[in-house]
Amino acid sequence: MESYQAVGPPDGESPGERGQSYGRHSWGQSGITSSPALSTSSITYNDRLQVANEEPKRLSREQMFIMVSTASLNFSSMVCYSILGPFFPREAEKKGVSSTIVGFIFGCFALFNFLTSLIMGKYLVQIGAKFMFIAGMFVSGCVTILFGFLDKAPDGPIFIGLCFLVRAMDAIGFAAAATASFSILINAFPQNVATVMGILEIFTGLGLVLGPPIGGFLYQSFGYEIPFIALGSVMLLMMPLNMFILPNYNSIPKKDSFLKLIVLPKVAILCLNIFGLSSSIAFLDPTMSLFVLEKFKLPAGYVGLVFLALALPYSLSSPLLGFLSDKKPRLRKWLLIIGAFLTTLCYIFLGPAPILHIESQLWLFILMLVLNGFALAMTAIPIYPEAINCAYENGFEEGLSLLGLVSGLFGALWALGSFVGPTLGGFLNEKLGFEWSAAIQGGFTLLSGLATAIYYTYEAIQRKRSRPGIHLGSEQERTLLLNGT
Repeated sequence: MESYQAVGPPDGESPGERGQSYGRHSWGQSGITSSPALSTSSITYNDRLQVANEEPKRLSREQMFIMVSTASLNFSSMVCYSILGPFFPREAEKKGVSSTIVGFIFGCFALFNFLTSLIMGKYLVQIGAKFMFIAGMFVSGCVTILFGFLDKAPDGPIFIGLCFLVRAMDAIGFAAAATASFSILINAFPQNVATVMGILEIFTGLGLVLGPPIGGFLYQSFGYEIPFIALGSVMLLMMPLNMFILPNYNSIPKKDSFLKLIVLPKVAILCLNIFGLSSSIAFLDPTMSLFVLEKFKLPAGYVGLVFLALALPYSLSSPLLGFLSDKKPRLRKWLLIIGAFLTTLCYIFLGPAPILHIESQLWLFILMLVLNGFALAMTAIPIYPEAINCAYENGFEEGLSLLGLVSGLFGALWALGSFVGPTLGGFLNEKLGFEWSAAIQGGFTLLSGLATAIYYTYEAIQRKRSRPGIHLGSEQERTLLLNGT
């Protein structure tokens, strides 16, 4: 692994081999040296944040390159992903595809992403992070262009089958690039994971913001093919830049497994949060554009602008929430809990749910999307640092191998939610309508919010019970001092 300031040591490196490292190793620049007996699990992510305050704040050249590479992937992949929303459901209807099948087409991407993320996370070190990143971008860019020619396919089963095939290939490419990207990013910024991820979520949000209006405009102006050809070409053009600026990485594979990671209670709770988060976002893909077109009679070009109400607050609030998450780690649990409950409330009022007897209005719909974007950011940003901290506390060894497991696991759970969201959402939308299906979707985030609140409450109680002797001893000392003995 190339050495630079904020990156931890290569796997297997001893304390004496590098002054600047973290965990059980010595901190050369800060002048802090760990005791040889100190285990990896005894130093938490929060401890690293305290040491990080003493380290130079200036980014190295390699760190800047990594941020540029990750930002380009976040932006281009989200643009290519989000252009489907404003016009593909209506285009698929012309081909004789039902709303349920459209949901399966959207969900197919997530299903293959789920399966591929686990494989890529497990074998990240063996394949190589840089190669996986570049190869994933190449595959995703090529199949995005191919998707633009599917309107030439015959109506019915052939069109549906080709949609599934191309989306599956796109999912494989995206899973490879995203898994490698998150691992590289976390490895480069171990002290500021949430802050850096929050900054880069701006580009994710920009992709989600610009994708629908760009897709809707190109579709209205030039037809079905041009949006996919143009945006797929942009992704391919970004490849040479990333090949040049992204550093190479070498690491030693570890024996840790997904099972060992996911059986940790906190990690399981975080996985549930990721599932609820991703299913909530993906639910809107096959359902929201049709609802807006039919309910508010907006043209396709304006439907893309409605998507801004969700993506813009998400991207703008992410850097601030990331900064707070790193500077005030104790706020993370509150961000997770409040974000989940606020998301639930937004989906209940998005329709609104018929039980509320409130008439659907465009201003209320947009307001709920704005609040939902902020709530989703509250949930998304603290998850990675919380998971990494938990892994270190439970004896996982530092290195790219662990980061690959975390990235692969969370990428898989994100993909699973992205499969369930549009698949179940398309089915419920067809059977019950958007109002009820949105309220039901809010149940996923309600479940994750309740589980998170229960877990952190239990953790706080256990922490207090584990320290009664300390408080008693301190009280006895104060009594002895007051008595002058």
